[in-house]
Amino acid sequence: MRITEEIVANAFEVVAAGDYEQIGNYIASDYLRHSQATPEVQVTSLEEFKEFIRQDRLVMPDQKFVVRYLVAEGDMVAFYATYTGTQTGQMGPFPPSNKTANLDFAGVHRIENGKIAETWITWDNVTILTQLGHFPPAVAEDRQNEQGDPN
Repeated sequence: MRITEEIVANAFEVVAAGDYEQIGNYIASDYLRHSQATPEVQVTSLEEFKEFIRQDRLVMPDQKFVVRYLVAEGDMVAFYATYTGTQTGQMGPFPPSNKTANLDFAGVHRIENGKIAETWITWDNVTILTQLGHFPPAVAEDRQNEQGDPN
């Protein structure tokens, strides 16, 4: 395993464990995260990344990562992994479902000075929302019936 792949593998382990003291050993202080799946979530530092992970662990405290593939070229490391967790907390507008999701995700990390400096990550939101029971959304008639509307 190349040193860049080792950095990424170790980073996945400490993030999955929620080991906030060790995360700084693998993630740069000026870390940047890019994600089409969550464009409203801005992560532009190690501290913001830690907060992002804390919030994610409130939604799915039993989360696990399984790294399937790591491929390094120069200062870039591509990854393909699986995220599994049970949604017991509020996820944006979605209430806890107590259902488990098993989601594949992929991305690329850029390594600088022995740490992950930047990440581009993607996943399929429809897949996770479907597994958690939030998609497809209930139709208007179903929502009225749930609210006890006699019409």
